[in-house]
Amino acid sequence: MHSLAAMSGAATGILILIYIAFIVFEIAALWRVFVKAGHPGWAAIIPIYNIYILCKVAGRPGWWLVLFFIPFVNLIMAIIVYLDIAKNFGNGVGFGIGLVLLGFIFLPILGFGSAQYQGARPVV
Repeated sequence: MHSLAAMSGAATGILILIYIAFIVFEIAALWRVFVKAGHPGWAAIIPIYNIYILCKVAGRPGWWLVLFFIPFVNLIMAIIVYLDIAKNFGNGVGFGIGLVLLGFIFLPILGFGSAQYQGARPVV
């Protein structure tokens, strides 16, 4: 019984280390996206400010940050921002939907891949 508890503790420790590595990887990916877009990479680790920078990368006004604090409206705003980010990096709607639904996969593709920021495009 004692060895089972030790194995459980070891497994928990390993899972925690994997989780921390995953979080660091995702922060690095967002950092790279910000740098590619001409913004400071360190903004990726500052809560709330990173959403402001995401709005800027998407070509949306900074005051949109306020809309992210309104329940349900924030979901719509996040979809719009991610679709615009995909467009501003030269990707299509499919990639934008990937950012919305599977951001933990598509954000590293955007950050570490060959996509280049093409600048914020005018909103139609």
